[in-house]
Amino acid sequence: MFEDIEDVTINYEEDGVQVVQELDREIISRGTWATVLFRYRQWERSREGYGPDRYTLRRYRRIGGQYRQQAKFNISGVEQAKRIVEVLSRWIAEAEEQGMDMEEEED
Repeated sequence: MFEDIEDVTINYEEDGVQVVQELDREIISRGTWATVLFRYRQWERSREGYGPDRYTLRRYRRIGGQYRQQAKFNISGVEQAKRIVEVLSRWIAEAEEQGMDMEEEED
């Protein structure tokens, strides 16, 4: 658990090996409910090295002054990430063409 959303990490070590290596992160939203997108890679014993980049979107809730993970969605790889970006971009463009209000809602 973390007091500040800036301190949240998914780095994980087991038996002296960094099993999950966080490469980057972007805080998507802040507040009582915070959303963070991570880019990471995992140690693969069979290869004795790290696998390809992966992505995970995680939601944290501030409870008692601490951020606790409430939900996560793992994106399996680059192709799935590209498809998600493609679909979201299309939906946003369609909404903008229809003149829909695209303002962000606060948590």
